[in-house]
Amino acid sequence: MSETTHATPGASDAEADATEGRVYNVAGGDWDELVAGDDERGPNEQIVVNMGPQHPSTHGVLRLVLTLEGETVTDARASIGYLHTGIEKNMEYRTWTQGTTFVTRADYLMPLFNEAAYCMAVERLLGIEDKLPERATLIRVLMLELNRIGSHLGGIGPFGLELGATTIFLQGVRMRENVLDLLELITGLRMNHAFIRPGGVAQDLPAGGIEAIRDFLRKAPAWVHDLRKLIDANPVFKARTQGIAYLDLEGCMALGVTGPMLRATGLPWDLRKSQPYLGYETYEFDVPTQDTCDTYGRYQVRMAEIDESLRIIEQVLDRLADRAGVPNDPYLIQDKKIGWPARLSLGPDGLGPSPEHIAHIMGQSMEALIHHFKLVTEGFRVPAGQAYVPIESAKGELGCHVVSDGGTRPYRAHLRDPSFHHLQAVSVLCEGGNLADVIPAIASIDPVIGGVDR
Repeated sequence: MSETTHATPGASDAEADATEGRVYNVAGGDWDELVAGDDERGPNEQIVVNMGPQHPSTHGVLRLVLTLEGETVTDARASIGYLHTGIEKNMEYRTWTQGTTFVTRADYLMPLFNEAAYCMAVERLLGIEDKLPERATLIRVLMLELNRIGSHLGGIGPFGLELGATTIFLQGVRMRENVLDLLELITGLRMNHAFIRPGGVAQDLPAGGIEAIRDFLRKAPAWVHDLRKLIDANPVFKARTQGIAYLDLEGCMALGVTGPMLRATGLPWDLRKSQPYLGYETYEFDVPTQDTCDTYGRYQVRMAEIDESLRIIEQVLDRLADRAGVPNDPYLIQDKKIGWPARLSLGPDGLGPSPEHIAHIMGQSMEALIHHFKLVTEGFRVPAGQAYVPIESAKGELGCHVVSDGGTRPYRAHLRDPSFHHLQAVSVLCEGGNLADVIPAIASIDPVIGGVDR
């Protein structure tokens, strides 16, 4: 990179003098400046290429500005912000419970992790972490591990397609569709569920839900085997991934990289083990690792994590079966000033409240009507303070930082999304490699731009 000072448009002389190295403004108006600046890089012929933001291999509206010398990438920079939706800002104008409908749309491939991190941060401010019903905790773990499987398959399947292997995509999507069917059965939606709420979950498992999940557990090992048989020893896949996009432990630590990318360097760092939450310390599962530091190792870690998630789900189902005889086993905190909606029971259409619930709040108890109205429209108050709760999502450490001023809405809510941090590694992964290797490099990060831009 040139050591010449280039001030950004509108910069003062003092700012220009204080700037070392090249400063890029990639807001969309820097193209001519960027191309003209390449003359300073030497006599070699160079090409500046835009990859994205509407490229199918960028996993969303991600723009990569690549400088090429022949087929070699000499400079790679990620340009983000094309999918900015104002999720965090919008949450400041909604109640604490309504916030779940926004965070679930951040990383839309793992919505339940967003909901869990946010709700656990709110619960920490409320001081009710140890008051959650056991059934609510079990259902949360169940949903998170199902979502982990779906998220990994949502990365591995398209990864195969991007390398030209249509069958890998179809096998990955086949299993993922079965996961989404379960999520739809339990929450009513395939994604953007708003199912995890402060104090528990929105509703109990439906009739036949446990049986459907057990049927999935019986079929899933064969689907995983079929996918591995297509990929693991595939000479083309291995040639495109082994030794590609190298990032060692030191690089991961410097860039804040977590999750499967970190565990592919040999470090078994998993928040479910190192900083347990939701009772994960009581489950038997392993933390898969590889020591290859490359794209192939990251794929192997994700596939192994699918197997471990299946183990955890089976243990959850056994614990739920043991609680079958518990009368009125609650799935939401019993504090009626927090649990929302209060005493909700669905009607025969599965959408609106039951006639009994309507009769109670509309004709039997004026206090119940007033309380229901205030809880739904105004929401509950959260003590002033701030809290940060990290969890181990499918992509790495996902944290939520919430700040309360004592009101019924968040003063500030911020997601620490792993995809945002991992995109810092694009230049390290791609520079010095071939242009064709950029695609598996991005796929090995498995970014979702909804979580990056928020």
